[in-house]
Amino acid sequence: MNAVERLLGIMKTLRDPQQGCPWDREQTFASIAPYTLEETYEVLDAIQREDFDDLRGELGDLLFQVVFYAQMASEQDRFNFEDICHAISDKLERRHPHIFGDATAEASHEVLKNWEAIKTAERADKAQHSALDDIPKALPALMRAHKIQKRCHNVGFDWSTLGPVVAKVHEEIDEVMHEAQQSVVDSEKLEEEIGDLLFATVNLSRHLGSKAETALQKANDKFERRFRQVEAIITAQGLAMPGATLEQMEAAWQQVKKEEKR
Repeated sequence: MNAVERLLGIMKTLRDPQQGCPWDREQTFASIAPYTLEETYEVLDAIQREDFDDLRGELGDLLFQVVFYAQMASEQDRFNFEDICHAISDKLERRHPHIFGDATAEASHEVLKNWEAIKTAERADKAQHSALDDIPKALPALMRAHKIQKRCHNVGFDWSTLGPVVAKVHEEIDEVMHEAQQSVVDSEKLEEEIGDLLFATVNLSRHLGSKAETALQKANDKFERRFRQVEAIITAQGLAMPGATLEQMEAAWQQVKKEEKR
């Protein structure tokens, strides 16, 4: 018995109606979905930390999610794990015609161009005629915004220079402040304008060659690192964060930033 067969056998046993685990038997596609998202982020976290021992385990947890879905689908006579493997194999061969077919691609940008053309044809075959079809709504908002904008770029709906992109960000900031400064603030309208600002900021990030999701993750990490150091400084001064003044915390913040530049 190889490793994959062993894993599939364990999953089948866990779902056995008589001898299986009560928790595993109760699960559905919908109930498992949040765990899949959680496991995906744990894989990403291990990669960012370059903890490859941990990554091995986290990839196993993520693979188990696929096996879980395959078992439930098999029970419903929809598809099984082997069907999943065939599906991704077919897709990889179809989308790499320069490797498995007669097409040519000498550079990565040619590969990506072919890839997008193939995906466009696949959407047409599925009667998905919009460039924005098949973009998952469950994606993190910044990531989804980037993907939407990239799809629009692929069909020519995009600015070709940076100037209008920057101007749009400033325009959206003005519109946010206009709504925020009304005598009676319309919270829904304000939220809409903030959303427009975030979307415009993602567009700026994309035009500058950066992914907003990744950039914000790094900003979160930087802020967390600095804030923890501020807490340590305030504690070393014999104070507690709730009792320290904003001026004291700001002074500690500037100290942390100064030390990072050394």
